[in-house]
Amino acid sequence: MKISTKGRYALRVMIDIAINSGGEYISVKDIANRQEISKKYLEQIMTMLSKAKLIETTRGNVGGYRLSKNPKEYKVGDILRVAEGDLSPLDCLINDNSCNRKENCKTHSFWSGLDNVINEYIDSKTLEDLIK
Repeated sequence: MKISTKGRYALRVMIDIAINSGGEYISVKDIANRQEISKKYLEQIMTMLSKAKLIETTRGNVGGYRLSKNPKEYKVGDILRVAEGDLSPLDCLINDNSCNRKENCKTHSFWSGLDNVINEYIDSKTLEDLIK
């Protein structure tokens, strides 16, 4: 499993909003400047986070983005899954029909265990944990 820039940036943006918004809307320009992410790429990430209802958006002079809930209510795993999709290291852990060797595979339990460790860890951390 390798987290892409989209996943890393999504997490950074969520932290940025949590730290800097104070419940107010923050412009994409301000976030882009602080995080040194192109505004165009950031807008794609914001759209993705907004569709997943992780952030709220409004238009106009005071428009921008803010969190839709308290930072302690966001699991890091939920944010990463929105950006990356399933984080399983192998397709056979997601789709039972992807491998015809699963029944006799000597490594399946190893990969399954790794998948469990990854998901347990990222789901045990919240946005608030990362801010602290």
